[in-house]
Order: sequence, then C-alpha cells, then structure tokens
Amino acid sequence: MLGSTGSVGCSTVDLLAANPARFRVRVLVGGRNAALLAEQARLLQAELAVIAEPAMHAALDAALAGTGIQTASGDAAVLQAASLSVDWTMAAITGAAGLPSTLAAIKRGGAVALANKEALVCAGEVMLRAVCDAGVTLLPVDSEHNAIFQAMAEGNRDAVERIVLTASGGPFRLSTIEEMGRATPEAALRHPIWSMGAKISIDSATMMNKGLEIIEAARLFAMDERDIGVLVHPQSVIHGLVHFRDGSVLAQMGAPDMRVPIAHALAWPGRLATASPRLDLAALGTLEFHAPDPVRFPALRLARDALRAGGGAPTILSAANEVAVEAFLGRRLGFTAIAALVEAVLERLGPQAADSLDAVLDLDASARRAAHQIAAAKAA
Repeated sequence: MLGSTGSVGCSTVDLLAANPARFRVRVLVGGRNAALLAEQARLLQAELAVIAEPAMHAALDAALAGTGIQTASGDAAVLQAASLSVDWTMAAITGAAGLPSTLAAIKRGGAVALANKEALVCAGEVMLRAVCDAGVTLLPVDSEHNAIFQAMAEGNRDAVERIVLTASGGPFRLSTIEEMGRATPEAALRHPIWSMGAKISIDSATMMNKGLEIIEAARLFAMDERDIGVLVHPQSVIHGLVHFRDGSVLAQMGAPDMRVPIAHALAWPGRLATASPRLDLAALGTLEFHAPDPVRFPALRLARDALRAGGGAPTILSAANEVAVEAFLGRRLGFTAIAALVEAVLERLGPQAADSLDAVLDLDASARRAAHQIAAAKAA
C-alpha cells in the first residue's frame, strides 16, 4: 500500500483488517505519520513499513521495536517498496510525489488500484505506455471512475456512446461568485457529503477535482473529451453513468463511502463484504441533477482545455493547482483566485512536451515555480 496513512489508505486498512484471512500485507508506505503507520503495520502484520520522511524513521523504528516488522525511510526506500513482488498495489500517494512509486508498481506488474489521479493527469502518456508494456490491470479507485468501470463491465465497450461523471457540487454549489470570493479555508473544507483530505476537499469546492477526473477518465477509458460529461448531483448516490448507442444507460449507485470502490478494487473480479451503509432509495425520495455552472466554476473549462491541448498542459494544470490550493489554505490567495492562478501559469508556460517521467517532473517543477512567482506578485 502506497500512501497507507492518507484518507484512502486508512479506508483500505479498515477493509484489510476486516478480512485477515483473505489478504497478506507485504509493505505499507506512509508519509510523515510514524505513529499511525506503526499502528497500521502492527494491525495488519505487515512485513515492512516505509516512511517517506527520513526524519521520522527513528520514531517508526522505536514504535515497531520487537515486532519483527522491518522499517525503512526515504525516496529510494519508497521506490524499492513499490517494486516488491506482490499481486496487488494500492497507489494512493497524492500529488506528483506519488508518480515515481506508482510507475515503479506498474512496471513491476500485477494489479494496481489507482487512487492517485495525478498519475494519469500529469503523466498519462508515460503511465499508459508502462501499463501496456507490463500488461498491468489498472483498477480505478476514485468513486466516479470505479463507477464507470463497473457500469462498462457488463456492456460492449465498442457500444459506449458517452460517459458521465457526477459531482456533488461541493460546499459552494449554491453560492454566488461574490460569496465564493470571500470564502475562507474553513468554509471550503466543509464538504456536505464526503470526508476527504484538505487538498481534495478544496479541489471539490472549486470543481477542479472533476476537471482532473475528466482527464483521468479520458485516459482510463480511451474516451474523447467531447464524450465525457459532468452532472452536478448533490446527493452523491449515482457515481457515474455509461450511455450506450442503443439509448440505454447504466448507472452505478451506492452510499457515498470510499470503502465501496476500494472494496471493489480489492476483490475484483469478485466482491467483498463491507460495513458501508446500504442505499435506501425510498428514504432518499428524490435525486437531483444539474448542469455545472462554467462561470462560477472555471476549473472545469481549464481542465478540458488542457486535455485538448495535450502534451504537458495537464501536468502544468495539476502542479499549478497544487500550489494555488496550498496558498489558499495558507490564506495567501483568495478562493476564486485559485483557478485564475492556474490559468495564468498555463498561459505563461505555453505548450510543452511530457513524454518521459523526467520530463514530467521537470515540467511539474517549472509550473510550481511559475505558480509561486505569480502568487507572490499578486500578494505584493
């Protein structure tokens, strides 16, 4: 498990702990939280626990003393862990930081459950080439992409006309642009449906997460950007829809609980029992659907433009967005300025290539530098 101490990682740990006879855990990789990583390693009786931050290695080692669980730290150890021979890997290290380890897991082979959307957004060409070369099965973990994956499973892929990703609309679904301009990080983090980490919560509030998901879906399912729709669905019960050329539509439905798509990826092609809430449509009564507002949520347009531009544009988009979100959370940038900063970085850097991991990482670094410079100029 790459990213076991994050939100998706913790949900995966819960499912593994509930099924000890079915799974054996070789390695857990965490970021900085040594105490939680040690707790998870003991719970799952992992063979190896790796913490990305070298300064936390001593704390991890002390917490696991006497357990027989090996420990390691640093970028090289993370890559080595990702390359170990296993049947299944959860790739859940967020952001560009997760690219090298995700690529290492793909090159190793086996099934890779993909929760790091940046892998296909920032380095889609590189990742998909590696998937093809290694014969890897990519199992989407994002609830929307997992929904499309499930809905396509029973249909003829050649008969798919279009797909639709649903979005909750986030905490500002009904807010005016003026209200959004005054939004605080606390307000933006209060997602009405999902419990997620800070970065993805802000991405949901700007709808950049849906933009990134459009790019990911185009690459996962070999779909043209024009054939990928987005619907705002506040109840978050339908997670994705597949339209077929005969006029039929398959929708995957379920409670808004990340354990459901994670369990699907864990047990695929079978099913795994979970303690997730069961869907009661009679109790819900009504499901709402609305078209997204491109004026209040310009991030969707930016993502579609980046997908159409191709090359390194999605890499720049994702990197600039990470910097913008960090600046907003640090109160150095206004909420509506997040998308504006991303657009400014895209315009400054222009068309770029991204045909190798090194090129992707270099471009990611360039986009971050440009984003910091523009943000600093705006704050001055």
